[in-house]
Amino acid sequence: MKKRFMECWKSRDLGELKEYLHMHIGRAGQTIHIDQAQYLQAVLQQCGMVNAKAVPTPLPVGYAPVKSLDKAADPELQKRYQTVIGSLLHLMLGTRPDILFVVTKMAQFTANPMEDHLSHALYICRYLVGTPNYRLRYDGASGQGLNACTDSDWASDVNTQQSTSGYFIKLAGGLISWTTKAQKTVALSSTKAEYMALSDCSRQVVWMHTLMGELGYNLKPIPICGDNQGSIFIASNPVTEQSSKHIDI
Repeated sequence: MKKRFMECWKSRDLGELKEYLHMHIGRAGQTIHIDQAQYLQAVLQQCGMVNAKAVPTPLPVGYAPVKSLDKAADPELQKRYQTVIGSLLHLMLGTRPDILFVVTKMAQFTANPMEDHLSHALYICRYLVGTPNYRLRYDGASGQGLNACTDSDWASDVNTQQSTSGYFIKLAGGLISWTTKAQKTVALSSTKAEYMALSDCSRQVVWMHTLMGELGYNLKPIPICGDNQGSIFIASNPVTEQSSKHIDI
């Protein structure tokens, strides 16, 4: 495939892939692992958190950030906050899905942050101090194909009462796609919030199924796991219920 590619386009063969976009790629037999340990150390150095005390969770339990009531943010505070969040976003999108929810949540306040927001953004750095060697691992001998899991946090945004959807897709035992985002409409119950999360996940799964088909893999239906019996019932029984008929297509 390399030879055919190089016959069509001007390129060079640099050998086995070892690094890409600050991500280190290693191989051992049929196992591949990807990490950003070196980039993480650079981020901690930039944020002045290299020697910070580690914490066991990305954010304190029960913490719910609120918007600032001030009309204008302090320029220095805003610049530092955006630098910290921007660096964490690159980690989150690359190899650290464990900080996906908290970084996405804290990124909502980059336009007008408070000292409280900055201190909790640095709290995420303290969590990373204690987990510098976390990495994504894919085992080709595991026999695990594509599967997905989804969940939602009902009315998690105290400012808008919007719920948050989240899902991830795994291949060979490792994550290849992960997303968390605020739902576009306000869910009136946890079942509706979970049902909308299932819908978001299913669209990504359909796209993944199509992509694999174009690459020559004839896949069976991809299982999606959810934990809300009401939403599973609605998804499994496409009938119009009084409590769910207002949900968009």
